[in-house]
Amino acid sequence: MRVMSIDILQLAVVLGVILVSMTLHEAMHGFVSYWLGDDTAKLQGRLTLNPIKHIDPFLTILLPLTLAIVGAPIFGGAKPVPFNPERVRGDEWGVAAVALAGPLTNLVLAFVLFGVGTLLGFNLTDYGYVSVEEMILTYAVFINLGFFVFNMIPVPPLDGSRVLYALAPDFVRRGMEYVEQYGLIFVFAIVLLASSVIGSFMLAVISAIISVFAKIFMLG
Repeated sequence: MRVMSIDILQLAVVLGVILVSMTLHEAMHGFVSYWLGDDTAKLQGRLTLNPIKHIDPFLTILLPLTLAIVGAPIFGGAKPVPFNPERVRGDEWGVAAVALAGPLTNLVLAFVLFGVGTLLGFNLTDYGYVSVEEMILTYAVFINLGFFVFNMIPVPPLDGSRVLYALAPDFVRRGMEYVEQYGLIFVFAIVLLASSVIGSFMLAVISAIISVFAKIFMLG
């Protein structure tokens, strides 16, 4: 998979894709939580498609744009949508469903957009686009996959940790609860201290998912 340097138009496309993708990601957390009986997100104004309500300056804007500029896999996050686990039906599995709703939304978006690009005759398996339309779809696919992979890392407070929490024994849960108290600070530390490892891991996983997409749409 090839990465490219980035110009002002590409930065604008990246920012637009990030705002749409992360808005849908966070909104789906809220909608699934509401569907499972918890109205916390609605009461706090987070059950919305207004991106301003979900933006975190570092995770939503600065981090992804910086990664785009240096040619690394693009990932990020947003302000977590609040919910009360005790009000969600299904106990730990209900909470896991709320957590999975966000990254799975990104995965589905990437899959659908890859299919659309294929129908239009575009090759979205790398950054070798030749038109603005192909560029937009390429970044949309790769950014959504970046958000999916990053958020599925099973480390608190990322979404993947909620799935691990539902499966883990009690002593592991206690440790995860302790780590989660520090929330985004812990994520910042991971990004700063292990960015190269995370980048290599994400690049490998994204490449594997793209290969699966290509085979499904009969490109491989």
